[in-house]
Amino acid sequence: MRLFLFAGLLCLLVDTLPAAAQGRVTLGWGHLFNNDVLGDGQDRWRTTAAVVSQVKGRGWDGALPTRAGEIIEYRFRGDIIAPANLVNPAPGDRRYAGTLGFGLHTHFQRRGAEISLGADLVFTGPQTGLGELQREIHRALGTTIPTVLGNQIENGFHPTVTLELGRTMTLSQGVELRPFVELQGGVETLARIGADLRIGGIGDGELLLRDAITGQRYRVTDAGNRGWAGVIGADIAHVEHSTYLPSSDGYVLTDSRPRVRAGLHWQGEKSSVFYGVTWLGEEFTAQPEGQVMGSLRLNLEF
Repeated sequence: MRLFLFAGLLCLLVDTLPAAAQGRVTLGWGHLFNNDVLGDGQDRWRTTAAVVSQVKGRGWDGALPTRAGEIIEYRFRGDIIAPANLVNPAPGDRRYAGTLGFGLHTHFQRRGAEISLGADLVFTGPQTGLGELQREIHRALGTTIPTVLGNQIENGFHPTVTLELGRTMTLSQGVELRPFVELQGGVETLARIGADLRIGGIGDGELLLRDAITGQRYRVTDAGNRGWAGVIGADIAHVEHSTYLPSSDGYVLTDSRPRVRAGLHWQGEKSSVFYGVTWLGEEFTAQPEGQVMGSLRLNLEF
């Protein structure tokens, strides 16, 4: 059933491309790198993730268009999930998983609601090559060499659809609150509700996209504002299914999956930096505690 829903959504998105393609230009590139070494300094669980987005459209005037397909995002992401110990994991700890995703998303608004709708092809298992890549990086750095790659989540192909609905509310000059809800079906099936607060001019009138792992929103366009902006946010999800924690292996998902995040944007004349931290709650009942991931975005021009 998920495959048919995915195919239908993908066809809908592709059908919008010919009309939107006329006069389309690249509006911007967005990216975010996440790693727990940048957070709590440990190498475990949701340990590394990266996302790169190219966004195209006819132009950007500071507001989302009212038609789906006017703005198209091409998204690439890679994630590494690991047990807390890469050599001798504790009984019941999660299995190693490498994930690569390729997606097509559109962003628009209807009656004040900001809508993000997209489909991703998500690949898991040794076929991604991420386990071997991490092993070689650890070897080059002289750190612990992972020996758990023989117990990875299997090779798989997981069509995944995501829908987010949000609404930006201006509380005062330079202060915005954006509550949102999200539905996802595929590699993980979940429902999420949360909100983000931004204080400062960076991000005002810009297109921001949400990172799947931390929930941090990363910038794609530059409205010309300079200076600083702080962001805080939180959300909670109910996860019905997770490919990374199969019930057939005895994993029991937690009743809820919370996230709490904060970050700081800086924008200069040519360069920009974002650093954020996100606390991720436990994802399965045998996970003894949450973790903290750090997020980094650098745009440096000289």
